[in-house]
Amino acid sequence: MNKSLQLYLEGLTYREIERILGISHVSIMNWVKKYNIKRPYNSDYHPTYKILNAVELGDYFKKTENIKGAGVIVTELGDKFMLIKWERFKE
Repeated sequence: MNKSLQLYLEGLTYREIERILGISHVSIMNWVKKYNIKRPYNSDYHPTYKILNAVELGDYFKKTENIKGAGVIVTELGDKFMLIKWERFKE
């Protein structure tokens, strides 16, 4: 439950979380309502995510253009890693 709520706060949709964690989107919606979870509103940034193995994650961070001008968080997801990146919307 904690991981699903964290991903919700990071900006992922209920269905995206369902696909990643295998938890029903209805369960996630119910937890959000039950615990009165509110996302911070900021339209200048949007999150994207990737699921990578350890080698791919290392290769990703070797390229500075992948992380320049963005916030990045990495979390363990079984034997893989989820990389969540926030970038400014391009105008």
